[in-house]
Amino acid sequence: MTDPTHALSFGAAAADYDRFRPRYPQAAVEWALEGLGAPARVVDLGAGTGILSRAILDLGHEVRPVEPDAGMRAQLAAATPGTTAVAGSAESVPLPDGAADAVLVGQAYHWFDRERAHAEIARVLRPGGTFAPIWNVRDERADWVAELGRIAHLGDTGDDLTGRVRDFGPAFGAVELGEFTHRATLTPDEVIGMIRTRSYHLTSAPRQQRRVEGELRELLAGHPGLAGRETVELPYRTLVFRARRR
Repeated sequence: MTDPTHALSFGAAAADYDRFRPRYPQAAVEWALEGLGAPARVVDLGAGTGILSRAILDLGHEVRPVEPDAGMRAQLAAATPGTTAVAGSAESVPLPDGAADAVLVGQAYHWFDRERAHAEIARVLRPGGTFAPIWNVRDERADWVAELGRIAHLGDTGDDLTGRVRDFGPAFGAVELGEFTHRATLTPDEVIGMIRTRSYHLTSAPRQQRRVEGELRELLAGHPGLAGRETVELPYRTLVFRARRR
């Protein structure tokens, strides 16, 4: 399990997190839930501000968000009318055995104590149900995106994830990988706003935050492909790791 100081740092920036973090392509969420029919009973584990929950609802499914951070739960309730997240974690899900057809996780699986979480997720899922962590990762094949990641100390990459996510324990079948692409249109200020919602930035000293933001502004203003533009297209790869409960 990763440092809990970082894992629980997002609540202080919950409104900005909901505003600036990228959405999930509909095709990616559809693939994660493929074969379940609608409405499926879906748990959004580590639901944050509800970005993934809203994508699930848009597809006609039922959703039960579970989130440990009170600030994130409050923002989810404000941004997702009629939906309330319950307090809980991947290691302690406050739902009965077999209550879900699917458990989805958006941007949060790397925070889990995996052995404990896998057992708890298997308990909550019905046999044949789906477990699918999902990540939006920057497409660093664009040189300026790679430089953005270097400046802001963003360590998450698609290659890193595919190397780490190999299986979900004995209760699950083989892991399948789906990959989807999309872009977020952002102003330079919105790019900075997105970086301010990252755990490394949230937990850095103010002097370090100012240095990173200054270098990012220089990149966005001075890169040959970006200079003078009012908005930039930030490319993403969306990776979905899907496995069935035995």
